[in-house]
Amino acid sequence: MLGVASLRPAAGIGACRRSAAASRPARLPVRPQQRLDGTGLQLRSQPAPCSRRPLGLGLSRSSEQPGLARATPQQGAAVVAAAAEEPKEEGGTGRTLTLGLLFGLWYLFNIQFNIYNKQVLKAFPYPITITALQFAIGSLLASAMWLLGLHKKPEGNVVENAATLSPLAAVHTLGNMLTNISLGAVAVSFTHTIKALEPMFSVLLSALFLGEKPTLPVVAALVPIIGGVVLASTSELSFTWKGFLSAMGSNLTFQSRNVLSKKFMTKGKGSMDSINTFSVITIVSFLLLTPVALLTEGLVFTPEAMAAMGIAEPLLVMKRAFLAGICFHAYQQVSYMILQRVSPVTHSIGNSVKRVVVIASSILVFRNPVTQQNLIGTAIALAGVFAYSQVKRIKPKTKAA
Repeated sequence: MLGVASLRPAAGIGACRRSAAASRPARLPVRPQQRLDGTGLQLRSQPAPCSRRPLGLGLSRSSEQPGLARATPQQGAAVVAAAAEEPKEEGGTGRTLTLGLLFGLWYLFNIQFNIYNKQVLKAFPYPITITALQFAIGSLLASAMWLLGLHKKPEGNVVENAATLSPLAAVHTLGNMLTNISLGAVAVSFTHTIKALEPMFSVLLSALFLGEKPTLPVVAALVPIIGGVVLASTSELSFTWKGFLSAMGSNLTFQSRNVLSKKFMTKGKGSMDSINTFSVITIVSFLLLTPVALLTEGLVFTPEAMAAMGIAEPLLVMKRAFLAGICFHAYQQVSYMILQRVSPVTHSIGNSVKRVVVIASSILVFRNPVTQQNLIGTAIALAGVFAYSQVKRIKPKTKAA
């Protein structure tokens, strides 16, 4: 604690001032006050040896009275450190609000994407073309972000960056294409129930290619996930093998992408942060998938082709397809922004909650008939995903012990 000095006038102080004034030919100028940045602490020089002036924060200084409090450099440093804590609290609040906003946008864009995408795929059953269109819109948005200076452009050679990320882009392309095939074949809720099996594929691929052996709690957490998906699948009214196998394939490819990212990605290389990495992957995915879409499905995304198919409102379908493409890029971009700010485990938990929200919203919007067994199986699977996230969070503490 810093002492508060007494300011009681001492006896004979007037005589002391008169004698000091008589002994000097002229009044010495007082040096300007010094201020320590970030605090209210003020240190002033003394115009006379027997004067006593108050310091900021209730501190006093005197060369005559040894009992008076003195501001030492250590005390000044303590005050500066205490004052520096205040912006951190504000920054913490700002960070929490920013994260809350990002999570809200992540969920909102994902819900809108699934709704618009399902509406389009029901009327326009060409999932490869739709996926290529979504990559095209994402490529335009990423290029606009760089041109407008909203984010720093990637450094280094463009071709080299694209070649480095091409393995990730290939599995990213395949995973999104298979997801759209599943969404076009079965209900949105069922596709996301199947995609709850992602942790199982993550454990298997990590064990095979990275040599990471799962712990017993991790394996135990996979049991309700697998059991819940099986229970939900056997009672799914919209079940088709096409929708089921394509959703399983998307799980395999997306988790392969995560494993590849650990083996091929180099961190801290110039400005290739997660946002630029995702943007480059999106552009490469568009270049990879567009020729495949034209060869397999043809040039079908035109008003004339849609009218020939018997689609009553081609322009409405095209509008929803563009909106789905914008939401597709936006929710994945926000997901990468969140991943920059939180740990992978926190991101995984947020993704689990997001899946619950998407399943519930799709059932409400499309009013798909669901059985009680289907709901119970989905709930068990999602509870298992949450348990898996919790187990992964405490895994480092177990290792440290």
